[in-house]
Amino acid sequence: MSVYFVSGIDTGTGKTVVTGLLARALARRGARVITQKFIQTGCTGISEDILAHREITGTGVLEEDRQGTTCPYVLTYPASPCLAARIDGVSIDLARIDEATRRLERHHDVVLIEGAGGLYVPVTRRYFTIDYIRDRGYPLILVTSTRLGSVNHTLLALEACLREGIRVECLACNRYPDAGEPIAPDSIAFFKEYLSARLPSCEWIEVPVVEGNRYPDLPVERLLEQP
Repeated sequence: MSVYFVSGIDTGTGKTVVTGLLARALARRGARVITQKFIQTGCTGISEDILAHREITGTGVLEEDRQGTTCPYVLTYPASPCLAARIDGVSIDLARIDEATRRLERHHDVVLIEGAGGLYVPVTRRYFTIDYIRDRGYPLILVTSTRLGSVNHTLLALEACLREGIRVECLACNRYPDAGEPIAPDSIAFFKEYLSARLPSCEWIEVPVVEGNRYPDLPVERLLEQP
């Protein structure tokens, strides 16, 4: 059984689309895969990110979604889990999320957990998403982009993972929105050079722009291996 955590260099980097595309590609290769949302903010009912995953994979809403197993906490205010929970008067119990993940693991080969925002988004005042990933030993899929500023944010995130002993399984570069010439190609070259020098075991995946329902097939063979 494999659990991967999907985080991004920032909010709005494309984690949701990439998570859905990875799940779709894994399912097409015969894996029993399901996505989970760590904590959803800014909506009610079933997690809007989970619904986006289901649209991409074409499964429709699952029973685990209706039961709340794929997203144990849905908070109404669009902010960090820490602030949204305080506004909603909710106390976040990480054991509840862990138990939901274990239930999903029992019936699936791969569980992809999408985070909320970036690595240092606070879950509580003193506990961050990066702490959650490190403490559970989850391999990380980090989503970056080619927009202006992404090199700085990406390297800060990767260096934090190196410092915390988090295994970065994959750096997924979302090409939307694309900064164009000369920033986008230079950013991609920079990322590849950095990985070669600092994280040679990290896989590089380039995610093209999604047009309508024409979802690209991503290379996911390595994710099917046991971590």
